[in-house]
Amino acid sequence: MATFATSDQLLVVIDPVARRTDGESVRIAKDVLSAGATTKVCLPEGPEEFARALARRGSRRPVVVGDDRALVRAVSLLHRQRELAGCVLSVVPVGGALALAETLGVPTGAVAAARAVLDGVERRMDLLVDDSDGVVLGALRIPPVPVRRAAPLEPVPVAPGRPWLRTTYRSLVRTLGARPARLATSVPAPGPARLRVEVDGVTLVDLDQPVQGVSVTTGSAGLAEVEVRPASVGAEACPLRASGRTVTVAGPDFRYRADAGVAGPVRKRTWRVVEGAWGLTVPQRAGA
Repeated sequence: MATFATSDQLLVVIDPVARRTDGESVRIAKDVLSAGATTKVCLPEGPEEFARALARRGSRRPVVVGDDRALVRAVSLLHRQRELAGCVLSVVPVGGALALAETLGVPTGAVAAARAVLDGVERRMDLLVDDSDGVVLGALRIPPVPVRRAAPLEPVPVAPGRPWLRTTYRSLVRTLGARPARLATSVPAPGPARLRVEVDGVTLVDLDQPVQGVSVTTGSAGLAEVEVRPASVGAEACPLRASGRTVTVAGPDFRYRADAGVAGPVRKRTWRVVEGAWGLTVPQRAGA
């Protein structure tokens, strides 16, 4: 594992969501980084400027200040630019969704995370890459998706000669959400999904076996860990588990959660493990 010198030049890219949600943590992180290294700070206003900043980093080591979505965006951009393998990424988690960064071994406090950027070590990690060139850093999950629908509106008494009041009333309700309990009612999730899950070409579960959910995570030695939870009848069914380098899921249109985002619907998708695909700066104790 590589260690870093404080003389390194840093490109600090501060995600706009982080600036809006927790400006104090952003300020603290910027102060700690600037005190310990030569920094260039970028304040992109959107995805295009975010991508442009990373593409023009030169020899500077990129540091993303933002939440899990910002981290995934940075890894995705570097992967698509085919520059991920030769770039060590650092992140200072700021925002609401920080579970992924914490799982990867990054402190969620601004001071501790900034110090890890300056004094930490590089940890090489595996990556799941799908057949559309998307990436998964942590976990992939395919649950049944609950359906939500609007309940019918109650009849509205209307004074004679003023039928326009009914239209106005309903428009206000829909726009302002004045009656959320009536407009958005939860409908039970549809029945268990029917999916074919293959690991390294071997079928783990087929379309004739309904499942409650599928999860895929990067394991060790370049393998993905797959768990399928069959739908149970009576006693709870035992999960089916397997390890492999490629995972293919097929079936009726399905959505999947990859890290902090939801993708789909798709009818078939294959993920492969790329061993040691990317490097992340973590505290020395976490990388030991």
